[in-house]
Amino acid sequence: MTSQNGSETRVKVENLQKLYPISRGVFRAPTDFVHAVDGVNFEIKAGQSLGLVGESGCGKTTTGRMLVKLDEASDGTILIRDSATDEMIDVTEINSKTEQKEFRRNVQMIFQDPYESMNPRRTIFDIVAEPLTVQNLGTTEEREERVVDLLRLVGLTPPEPFLFRYPHELSGGQRQRVAIARALVMEPTFVVADEPTSMLDVSIRISIMRLMLELAEELGVTYLYITHDLAVARYMCDKIAVMYLGKIVEMGPTEDLLTRPMHPYTRALLSAVPVPDPSYKRPEVEIEGGVARAINPEPECRFIQRCPFAQDVCRESPHPDLSERGNDHLVACHLVDPQGNWMGAERAVLDLRS
Repeated sequence: MTSQNGSETRVKVENLQKLYPISRGVFRAPTDFVHAVDGVNFEIKAGQSLGLVGESGCGKTTTGRMLVKLDEASDGTILIRDSATDEMIDVTEINSKTEQKEFRRNVQMIFQDPYESMNPRRTIFDIVAEPLTVQNLGTTEEREERVVDLLRLVGLTPPEPFLFRYPHELSGGQRQRVAIARALVMEPTFVVADEPTSMLDVSIRISIMRLMLELAEELGVTYLYITHDLAVARYMCDKIAVMYLGKIVEMGPTEDLLTRPMHPYTRALLSAVPVPDPSYKRPEVEIEGGVARAINPEPECRFIQRCPFAQDVCRESPHPDLSERGNDHLVACHLVDPQGNWMGAERAVLDLRS
């Protein structure tokens, strides 16, 4: 994807945090918190796509849900440009129902499971037209015409036979196309896509991804694309942010990050990507142990317990901030110098082959 307006910021997240309290009883205030998202910062330009990658439980989906106001942030700001006024609106300060309805016109979400996110008792027409009904837009005839146009746009042709079917009568790929149509029916400018192809057969994933790219180009949609698959992120996204235990540890342009990974966790993720060449011997990058607990984490580097290259500076210093290392490539690691050179153990050359 390429930006339609590279100078305009569509989404800006600053110091975003989400803490879940652990109850200690009815009459005792919680003192322990799960740090699901902890100090996240990023920007997305208009017409671009940012891929948020990382293993399960790192905070990707929680971040996406806060951006669409399905979860409330504990701290930080979420600024999203309003298409009507062209001003940045702070999502965390939206409270009234009127403000929320207006917000939903600009921001939508595509969920991971295309079946669980739909009411099985409602027809495809009702599912796709529901945002129009909630917003009280158009007559019944106009809504039906809009739904028909969207179904045709997402590749469900001819659309008329699909209008009064139920979700269980459609295949997984068809249901996901309906989910995309529902998200786009209000013509939003920003869409959070939470692993929209992970529940689909491999044979139809590429068609859904290609569809989303075409719609972004045609309708000017900006994506936050959440995935655990680096190959999918490479295909879909202009930039990638790697998340670990609630924090972004590396972020940069897609090709630069994949061919020049700096953080040990990014290198470990890349080492796990299969290469379709049985003769290729990829250097292994070992990581130790399992994911640390997210309950009241120590202020040290979040990756230190699994990092095979940890040194004294990592143990004695707080978690490093994201710092630029050239070409808009940011990394949070004490072992990468200002020129982007690795200062730890011998650098393994890792690449992502298609």
